[in-house]
Amino acid sequence: MATTLDGKSGDAPLKFDRFDEKAFVGPEPGHVDGATISKDGMRVHPQPTADPLDPLNWSSFKKHTILAIVMYLYFMFTYITTTTVPSFPELQDSLGISYSQVNWTVAIPALGLAVGPLFWSSLADIYGRRIIFLIGTLIAFAATIGAAASKDYGGYMAARFFQGFGVSPAATVGMAVVMDLFFEHERGQKLGLWVLAIDTGLLAGPIIGGFIDLVSAEWIQWLTAILFAVLLVLEFAFMPETLYPRNFMLDRMPLESREGTDIEKIGQLKGDPARVELTRTSKLFFLNLRPVPGMRHPKPWDSVVRFILTFKYPIVVAGVLAYCFTWYWWVLTIITMIPAAYVQYSPQIQGLLFLGLLLGTVFSEMFMSGRLSDYIVAKLAKKNGGVRLPEMRLWLAYPAATLSAIGLIIWGVSVDQGYHWIMGQIAFFLFAAGIQMGNTVITSYIVDSYPLQSMSVITFYSVFLNLSAFASPFFIAPWQASSGFTWTFAAQGIITFFGAVPIFAALHRWGGSLRAVAGQPSWVNPEYDTI
Repeated sequence: MATTLDGKSGDAPLKFDRFDEKAFVGPEPGHVDGATISKDGMRVHPQPTADPLDPLNWSSFKKHTILAIVMYLYFMFTYITTTTVPSFPELQDSLGISYSQVNWTVAIPALGLAVGPLFWSSLADIYGRRIIFLIGTLIAFAATIGAAASKDYGGYMAARFFQGFGVSPAATVGMAVVMDLFFEHERGQKLGLWVLAIDTGLLAGPIIGGFIDLVSAEWIQWLTAILFAVLLVLEFAFMPETLYPRNFMLDRMPLESREGTDIEKIGQLKGDPARVELTRTSKLFFLNLRPVPGMRHPKPWDSVVRFILTFKYPIVVAGVLAYCFTWYWWVLTIITMIPAAYVQYSPQIQGLLFLGLLLGTVFSEMFMSGRLSDYIVAKLAKKNGGVRLPEMRLWLAYPAATLSAIGLIIWGVSVDQGYHWIMGQIAFFLFAAGIQMGNTVITSYIVDSYPLQSMSVITFYSVFLNLSAFASPFFIAPWQASSGFTWTFAAQGIITFFGAVPIFAALHRWGGSLRAVAGQPSWVNPEYDTI
């Protein structure tokens, strides 16, 4: 039977009063009394078992190999959307469409990316992560071949939708794999790398597409098909199942050690996996088509039901909607308007102009995102009696929104005033650095707030993130045509700062109280839900 967290989380003021740790991470449901594994004196989440088949106990090399495959798929998640941007003129000519219509070819895969998580998430909680990755990648591979061979606008748009639908498991199922493999105290860095993949794909796509366009617009899709084929081979060969019946196994193979054992020593405490006759993780059939044993599974439609129920939890709703609709959706307004802003340059040079965005993203992840977030939380937790709070993740939201707002304003002015292209690159660097930081902040915050419902909250995030990306290409061209680059993008910068910052400040101050009022969801991830 499902067990939920203690709903008493209390206020979360900026000075961080002392709170009950259970309000933040909570116990694994059904966990037997006994040893508690800690990291630097603080209880870790999830608690590992003595089982060598537990993904938390796998070697660092194996974990990071799987993480690399997840990041590869998440890179393709946005790569497919933007790699065609430099070929817009060729697409207009070959398909006989307007500039607004060619912008819609970027929006349609985003719609597939938004719809997909509602379909795939529950299936991944039933049949496992691996099989969903394989099926989704196969669909994306086939759709990409269809896009490359398409000769009319309708067929091209249908293929683009299924490209997005096929690659969409990278969002929710990919995040679930990260949660399966790593502890909560590693979450900021690992989710930061996961977010880096989506942001890098978004920005590397046009750079690569610009040079492949020297061959033809069709070869942009053929290269994408090759990338999916390589990914499919990697998934088959190196990605085992990571969905693990943790609640079930904590009762049957708990670590036999004294209270407070440090996590660095648990490698000495592993047991014999044959002690429990339950097929799990890497011992499952190569292509598992049966429900993963040892846990209670959701219904296939539960991802839709839980998506609707998530509207009851105000910190998730406020945080996600603020990020998506005051901040993130300007990414595609920039990307789709670069060909119009720099019409004097060839598609190859236009592709290179995305380097400022790419460098800002990578720099931000290296120095200002995941690892820095973990460091801030660790320092604040020590001052708070060893208790981590989700609101500790929000400190980076303020500089992030400021950087993005400044970048938007500078770029709009630089285009209208005809400034040297380096000004646009500086603007792109600032904007992208803020986007990367903000994406890491919101994903870490909502997962830390509801760790036992991580699949549901990331589904909610993914749906709205991609709906915002779907919507923006429809209005940006008319907006820019009527207002010009300066006022269009200055308005976006103003909306980003004065829209996002007050909402995140409110969550920073009252997030704990809002969680307490809302209570805890009535469901948990299947790994914490035994039969």
